[in-house]
Amino acid sequence: MARIMLLGAPGSGKGTQAERITQRYGIPAIATGDIFRKNLSEGTPLGLKAKGYMEAGELVPDELVIDLVADRLSEPDTKNGYLLDGFPRTIAQAEALDKLLSGKGEALDKVFFIDVPKDVLIDRIAGRRVCPSCGRVYHVTGMPPKQAGVCDDDGAELIQRKDDDAATAENRIDVYNEQTKPLVEYYKKTGLLIELDGTAGVDSLENQIEEILG
Repeated sequence: MARIMLLGAPGSGKGTQAERITQRYGIPAIATGDIFRKNLSEGTPLGLKAKGYMEAGELVPDELVIDLVADRLSEPDTKNGYLLDGFPRTIAQAEALDKLLSGKGEALDKVFFIDVPKDVLIDRIAGRRVCPSCGRVYHVTGMPPKQAGVCDDDGAELIQRKDDDAATAENRIDVYNEQTKPLVEYYKKTGLLIELDGTAGVDSLENQIEEILG
């Protein structure tokens, strides 16, 4: 049984570690974006509620986000654990999650925070290139393709996403620091937080996490 949360700014490598953790331990990754898309596509009552706020250009209220997460956590594939990725985003959501889990007689096991300096984050994001065909992600210096600007798998020309330019990247990180980084202190007080050096490299990070989880 492993109930895990991953915290980290855009560009921290959180997504890569989430994928490796879920594959190694056979648990689902739970991200609010995926939950929203699934409920919207299936036209569920919760999805229709969320759609109303989104179409009005409003943020989906915490109460509805929690309801969507609670519904997801009740599904059979979570019985052996799960990984929360990108949720909670605020202290209010964290407190609501604690209440939700407590009501089920459950609790988080570990909260991993992948810490990376801002200048490194910006470099990582601004240097990221994506294959528009297969979705494979590269980095111009850190993980370049065999042939510059071309995907190794299908030969498609790599692109830079609009939100990956340096100015947008800096804004995304500032928003994260303002809204989500306070969760680091929140979970530090609970004794659940484990800080990891996000500059250590993908494989080193994975090994650290495996040693902690067993």
